[in-house]
Amino acid sequence: MQISAVANQSHGGAEARSPIYVIFLAVVAAISGFLFGFDTAVINGVLLFLRRQFSLNNIETEVAASALLLGCLLGAAGASLIGDRIGRRKSLLISAVLFAASTIAAALASTVLIFSIGRLIGGLAIGLASVLTPVYIAEVAPARNRGRLVSLNQLAIVVGILIAYVVSWGLAGLGDTSWRWMLAVAAIPAVAFFIGLLFIPESPRWLISNRRRDDGKRVLSRIYGPEQAEHQTLLVEEAAAGEQGTWAEVFAPAMRRPLIVAVGLAILCQITGINTVLYYGSIIISEHVKGETASTALMANVIIGLTNLVCTLIAIRCLDRWGRRTMLLTGSAGMTISLVLFAILYGISGISPLVVLACILCYTGFFAFALGPIPWVVISEIFPNKIRGRAASLATSTLWTSTLIITFTFLTMVHALRVTGTFGIYAVLCVVTFVFIWTMVPETKGKTLEQIQRDWEA
Repeated sequence: MQISAVANQSHGGAEARSPIYVIFLAVVAAISGFLFGFDTAVINGVLLFLRRQFSLNNIETEVAASALLLGCLLGAAGASLIGDRIGRRKSLLISAVLFAASTIAAALASTVLIFSIGRLIGGLAIGLASVLTPVYIAEVAPARNRGRLVSLNQLAIVVGILIAYVVSWGLAGLGDTSWRWMLAVAAIPAVAFFIGLLFIPESPRWLISNRRRDDGKRVLSRIYGPEQAEHQTLLVEEAAAGEQGTWAEVFAPAMRRPLIVAVGLAILCQITGINTVLYYGSIIISEHVKGETASTALMANVIIGLTNLVCTLIAIRCLDRWGRRTMLLTGSAGMTISLVLFAILYGISGISPLVVLACILCYTGFFAFALGPIPWVVISEIFPNKIRGRAASLATSTLWTSTLIITFTFLTMVHALRVTGTFGIYAVLCVVTFVFIWTMVPETKGKTLEQIQRDWEA
């Protein structure tokens, strides 16, 4: 009997013999997600004080906010080359060093230029980690709970976002230099990430694909047990057989649809505008909502961060039950309704700020339920093993390009179209997202990575 036939009968239901060990691997890798979330969201509070200290205009503020994202784009673009050549774990170790260096450089910056360079270094770390962390977790996780484990990375991201908001709110009382302390706090988890990586193994799929079969099987033994390890090793070898792992294969006709799905989700989950809330929320509230101060804006950010966290937890709970496609459709529809209400109600004179905040919370919640965690899961699981790193790098680079464009243009758009017009455009893009998911995105719930690969080939 062929191995692939056996896989359809048994591998789809294979479970880890040592679930605690698998969770440990996923949690350590997901610390990068915490740093990702913290470093991207802390700018929300930092900008309030940075603008004041360096007298920044809108364009200069957009540059300061976007420097990190340019680094994310560059880091994601090179992640596949680094990850495929030296391995997932060593690449994440490099990102841990970059996280720490960025924190120190940005916190001690004496000019906006130095600040931006420091943030760009942090972006390189995030770019590497944003590609390789979901891939690493997907490659060590059993199919039955792979969605939840990969989503731990998104959970860590939203926890990092929430902690960044809490830290910014708590340190705001230190005055104009409080932004330095907001940034410096990230050094602690950066060091913890580096230490944790020293205690986890390389991805077994990467090891086997790079002719280190015994090492890969040894890791699989710890995950599935000795009896299942041989079977899992054969499955990985079968999936990798005949693959060249080149860019030509990424763009081959057989990979056209998964590539469109991955790149499409990467673009749409960002151009629907979520990062305008995460990066500029304090500016939106303090400068565009009558009667609100910097302090209340930072407190509102904490509420937004809590909503983000709670809805991400719900998403993780539902992901391997409801399925990727159903949740994506639900989330994009909810985001559309929330943004339409926000655009309408914001334009009504005398409307309560609490009503406006409620619309933002609904929008954030639906994003966290679907378009936050699920694109990362889908990108990490729909490509064959040897091109997974390259394809994930391409999709993630596209994601960061979209994020950079949205972040670099938001304040300019608000100036030209006002808040109502800007978020009206984002609402239309949410509709486009719903249609794309309905027509293009397949369901991958409960399937092994090898089964998903065979589905595309069929």
